[in-house]
Amino acid sequence: MTDTTPVLPTRLPPAPVSPTVSVPEPSPDTDLAALLTAFRLLQVQHARVMHHESAVRGLHATDSRCLFFLAAADGQGVTPKQVGEYLELSTGATTSLVDRLEQHGHIDRRPNPGDRRSVLLHLTPTGSAVAQEIGAVWAGAFRDAVAPGDRARLTGVLERLGAALDRRSGTPGRDDDVETDVAAGV
Repeated sequence: MTDTTPVLPTRLPPAPVSPTVSVPEPSPDTDLAALLTAFRLLQVQHARVMHHESAVRGLHATDSRCLFFLAAADGQGVTPKQVGEYLELSTGATTSLVDRLEQHGHIDRRPNPGDRRSVLLHLTPTGSAVAQEIGAVWAGAFRDAVAPGDRARLTGVLERLGAALDRRSGTPGRDDDVETDVAAGV
């Protein structure tokens, strides 16, 4: 019978030593990198929540964004063209969106008193309720994460960030959209 016991060397090499890692002092660049990472993660979570909250209600995220846009109009109504421009949709996609929301009972079309050739879109009570329910998710998150004494400062930071992004986007006239999103709670 053959001995199958493994033969170990009498002398083992030394165990590797972990290198000394020094953590640099935070610099404006590392602080900026951390801020950008946090912002990207916030964008991902925002998209996930928007998708989930919309899907629970049988909607697409774009449908919900349209409801927020209409809610920010404070009952004044908006034209389908304004919706399409705000959401950056083609006329065909805008028509499908409006038809879908109307079929769900979340919006209705009313004659535009200023232009007989067009209509104004208005939220129905169910559309308003959906916008409020989804907006409440963000309101709750802000309430949980931002102390009341920090809210005005954070509002200013977000407004300045929105304006800075607008200036760098090359897209003219987007300031109103940023304000509309903020007013809608998104």
